[in-house]
Amino acid sequence: MSRLTIEVNGLSHAVRATADTPLLYVLRNELRLHGPRFGCGLAQCGSCTVQFGGQPIRSCVTPVAAVTGKPIVTLEGLGTPAKPHPVQTAFLEAQAAQCGWCTNGQILAAASYIKVGAIKADTPPEEIQKVMNSYLCRCGTYYRILEAIQNAAKAMAA
Repeated sequence: MSRLTIEVNGLSHAVRATADTPLLYVLRNELRLHGPRFGCGLAQCGSCTVQFGGQPIRSCVTPVAAVTGKPIVTLEGLGTPAKPHPVQTAFLEAQAAQCGWCTNGQILAAASYIKVGAIKADTPPEEIQKVMNSYLCRCGTYYRILEAIQNAAKAMAA
C-alpha cells in the first residue's frame, strides 16, 4: 500500500492503495462515491466513466497511480442537486434513464464531448450515436439518451 493524493470533485484526497488498484475501486470503496459503477470491468460498457483532466476515462481499468496531477470529476462533482449540470438536467427532462446503470457514463462522456465540440447544438442524432457508440445501455433507452444529449448541447450553446 502506498499513499497517493488524487483530486476528486475539487477536493484533495490522500488514499491508501497499491499503485495498480483500479481508480473505480478507490472512488467507490475509499471515497464512497456512487456515481461511477462497475459494469464490465473491461472498459467496454462505460458505466465506470469519470472525467480526468476534462476527458472521459474508464475508471475500471485506470490504475489510481495514473491519475495524480489532474482533476477527476465524477457524477457527484459535475453538478449539484440545487444546480445540476445542463446534461444532468437534460437527462432528467427526457427521462433518459430506465435502470440508470449506464447514466453515469453517458452523462460524463456527453458533458466532455459537448465541452470540446465533438457534439454541438446542430449535431444530427446519427453523429451523436457515433461519438457515444462505446457507451452501452442495458435497457435500450438510446432514443431518450440521444434526445437528452441534443437538448443539452443546445442548452450549453445558448
